Order: sequence, then structure tokens, then C-alpha cells
Amino acid sequence: MTATAAPAARTATDTEIAAVEEQLRLLFVRVRAVWKEAAAAVHPDLQPVGYKILAAVVRRGPMQAGALADMLGIDKSVVSRQLKHLETLGLAEVRVDPADGRARILEATPAAVETMSQRGSRMQQQLYAQLRTWPGHDVDELARLLGRLTSEVVGPAASSPPTPADTLE
Repeated sequence: MTATAAPAARTATDTEIAAVEEQLRLLFVRVRAVWKEAAAAVHPDLQPVGYKILAAVVRRGPMQAGALADMLGIDKSVVSRQLKHLETLGLAEVRVDPADGRARILEATPAAVETMSQRGSRMQQQLYAQLRTWPGHDVDELARLLGRLTSEVVGPAASSPPTPADTLE
């Protein structure tokens, strides 16, 4: 018996890639709408970008403004304006970093932490509910492929690897 070589993997067609692009576009549109809805649920004057910043700080703990900007891919001037707005809304406290007097650290207020944990993102709840019905190896494969797409198209993460909620909240 002779061993036969496995057939070479075929590359994706433009039509297949366009279908992926369309699904990503639809996902991004829906995620932006969910961020807007989630921000309003936390505070009627909270903007979606402020919600993303607050969600990151609630999940990861106090963070330097520069690290937030890098992690979320947001301009530092936008982060600076949002920090002031979050403070005004009573959702965060900003203080000088004792290790670097030039840097500022953002920390969520206890009220913000409680509000964020109670409200939670509807998209995140739906995602978890749906993916719990999938076989574990499919969820692992989806995470692997999304990670590969992110690293090859967008580039390496600025800091620690994102959690599933990082992209949804």
C-alpha cells in the first residue's frame, strides 16, 4: 500500500471572503447599537465610548489613561475628555498615578461597578446563552480563528489578551 498525500488546502475565494466581510459588518453595526443601549442603561448622558472605557475599568480595575487608550484603540484626547465626563457623571474617579506624577489613573466608583454588574450587556448575555448550546470544540475553534484574524489583520494586542467581553461591551 502506498500512502497518498493529503490534497493541498484550497484558498478562499473573493466571494467567500466578501461573505465573511459582510457578516463582520453586520456584527459591528449590532455591537455599536448595543454599546449605545448599554451606555444609556448605565446613565442617560453616558456616551458609548465612555461606556467602553468604564467597562474596561470595571472589568480590569484601575488603569492609567494611556493604557486605556492603547488597549481600546482610542485617541488619548478622546480618553481624556471621557475621563472628565465619567467623573462629572459620578461614575469614575481620576487621580494622579503615584508611580508617575504625569499619568492619571481611572477607577470606577462603587456605584458604577454595581450598576455595570446589574445591567450587564444584553449582547454579552445573548452571546453566552447561545454559545453554551454549541459544542466546546466549536467555541474553541471560533475563538482561535477570531484571534488569528485579529492578529493578522489588526495586529498584536497592545496589552493583555482580551476577554470575550472586551469586544462586546
